[in-house]
Amino acid sequence: MTSGRCLAVGLMALMAAAPALGNEKPAETFFPVSTWYSGGKARAPMLSTLTPQSREEWGRDLDQIKKLGFNTVRTWVEWAHCEPREGEFRFDNLKLLCELARERDLRVIVQIYADSAPDWVGRKYPDALLEAQSGEKVPSQAAPGYCTDHHGVREAMLNFYTQAARVAVQYPNLHAWDLWSEPHILNWAIIDYVPNAQFCFCPHTRAEFRRWLKAKYGDLAGVNKAWYRNFEEWEQVDPPRFGTILSYTDFIDWKSFIYDRLAGDLRRRYEAVRKADPTHTITSHAAVPSIFTGPFVGAGAPDDFLMARQLEYYGTSIYPKHSFPNTHWPMWQIAVAMDFSRSANIPNGGFYIGELQAGPGARGVVIGNPITPVDHRIWLWSAVARGAKAVNFYAYYPMSSGYESNGYGLIELDGKVTDRAEESGRNARIVHENRELILNSKPVPARIAIVYNPLAQMVGGEQHSGPANAHRDSLIGYWRAFWEANIPVDFVHRQWVEKGDLAQYKLLIVPYPIMWTQAAADGLKKFIEKGGAVVAEARLAWNDDRGYAAEVIPGMGLSEVFGVREKSARMSEQVKIRDEQGDELVGGYLAESFDLLPGSQARVLAKLEDGSPVVVESSYGRGRTMIVGSFLGLAAQKTRDAGTLAGIRKLVGWAGIEPPARVNEERPADEPLELRLRRTTDGYLMFVFNHASAPRKATASVKIDQPGTYTARDLLTGDEQPCTNQDGQLAIQLDFKDRDVKVLHVRSRQ
Repeated sequence: MTSGRCLAVGLMALMAAAPALGNEKPAETFFPVSTWYSGGKARAPMLSTLTPQSREEWGRDLDQIKKLGFNTVRTWVEWAHCEPREGEFRFDNLKLLCELARERDLRVIVQIYADSAPDWVGRKYPDALLEAQSGEKVPSQAAPGYCTDHHGVREAMLNFYTQAARVAVQYPNLHAWDLWSEPHILNWAIIDYVPNAQFCFCPHTRAEFRRWLKAKYGDLAGVNKAWYRNFEEWEQVDPPRFGTILSYTDFIDWKSFIYDRLAGDLRRRYEAVRKADPTHTITSHAAVPSIFTGPFVGAGAPDDFLMARQLEYYGTSIYPKHSFPNTHWPMWQIAVAMDFSRSANIPNGGFYIGELQAGPGARGVVIGNPITPVDHRIWLWSAVARGAKAVNFYAYYPMSSGYESNGYGLIELDGKVTDRAEESGRNARIVHENRELILNSKPVPARIAIVYNPLAQMVGGEQHSGPANAHRDSLIGYWRAFWEANIPVDFVHRQWVEKGDLAQYKLLIVPYPIMWTQAAADGLKKFIEKGGAVVAEARLAWNDDRGYAAEVIPGMGLSEVFGVREKSARMSEQVKIRDEQGDELVGGYLAESFDLLPGSQARVLAKLEDGSPVVVESSYGRGRTMIVGSFLGLAAQKTRDAGTLAGIRKLVGWAGIEPPARVNEERPADEPLELRLRRTTDGYLMFVFNHASAPRKATASVKIDQPGTYTARDLLTGDEQPCTNQDGQLAIQLDFKDRDVKVLHVRSRQ
């Protein structure tokens, strides 16, 4: 797809099309657990120089990787190294690594790095420099390369992908590809000499943006109407570089284009590899899941749901102890990152952990806290429990150069094997030995979905001034309340609401819904009419996807669906809410009160301190609605108020949902006992995590379909766990060490 018109139409199609690949793929029979290694000690994306000793030295490393228990190595190729002159390809490192790995029965995943471009690209295409909104052009220092909206650069880069595939596909131990490590418009460079640097404003990206607008609006008159402008020629149309007091539809279009542009770029890379390799699995992975990012990221941040449509699996990097100790991730943050990546890949049936931190973080003189064997055990099995199809530890050797020197290694730079390497290898071997059981298991379906709607972050355009990270924290507040109670929940994209892809859910939660689309409003109506339950927060559908305010709030016809109309709204850091039982909850940022519509079936469930209705339930069609005139999820995440968390969990009963499993203990610790359940052909896989730094005892119970005697074997230890079956509930007694994991295969003896 090389013509501009085809590109623009193709990008727009990403927004409306069904998942590009879906579940039409062969059944998985192999679960790669790898460590990143490309021969020698060069850090990614750099490659070692081949010497007469390379074969022997690399062979020793691969022998050790195999001995530890890994079944795969993740190698890489890098454009600047592998095509130093146009058309002259050097894949000797890749060939040697694949050959040596094959001799040791190790599979290979190939990471392609194209963000560091060869110097000849810049000489041939001097007009291809990335450009900030200020007009400042960014010279390439290997990174960040050149703008791939330049068609010459794009075709050269895609040719590199195809050439790499032609080499790797010759090796029978090739398992998979990763096309793009941590996609952004600009990678591996911090342009801090430009305030609030945004990318890319080069002539080629601006031209692609115009083509995208043509596909969306049809003609210039449509753009003028949407943007409130008077363009006479398409060449006058440019992305916004600052905000005004007028319409900010141009900002919404520009940021939506960036999301689409990244997805389209990923798809082109996919197609370039498919020219030479029609069969092997193709993946990519984000720097962090997009629940943590948004449209204001100047380097350009992807939407995981859009990216996941472009290939077999999309995934993420997970670095819980990246560098600065005060930014290390607590367990809930690791869990929500994995759950969000998993959710974005629901149509694909799995996701990849592209990079899992292998050793302590480093950034100059900053040293992260140690990575322990227990860390690796919990992180690995947390991914497996959520349906990951691969886990890749980054990296085998610590970084040998750059500001991350001595960081992130599984072993030491002199080759000393660490206890964390031995533990991660031991668990890798257990995964491999049980791969058929794991890969054939299916998640117990979630009946609750939380709507991810990146449009909500765009209210106000460049002049946005709402609470920091309100969209992120609103989603996480609800998710975390359910996660701590072991209630399965998925994230779904607003576009899934638009398309009606919600059949498995009974309860839909719409946090921070201040910008919405008419198609999504219609999707909510249909979901409720068919018997679904929806909980929405303050100022539902206040703005449309042009940034225009609704005449009535809730907007887009949802006032009638929820049986209310906004009476007033005021800002308040914490909003006190009292329900009809006298229980108190805390909302965040906005206190919105309602008038109940005459003739509706609306009923007040809770009031503000002044007695105004703030939580109202109603019915519509065969379904139920509840509107909360504040941001309950935001407050739950920020305050961790016990009453608010309990109020959120009551929604499970309100929607008529029965959790599939429960964990009971006499003395709960501050950190939860987490239970994840997957169905197998003969029972369940039950993953139970003690996230507390103290031993504890508990009973896990799960509903079973068949009577009889059951057994539970721990895959990690081989031990049998005692089970009792009473009234269709199977109870398993569990005894945990501090920060412990149990992976139980629960099955009938009959």
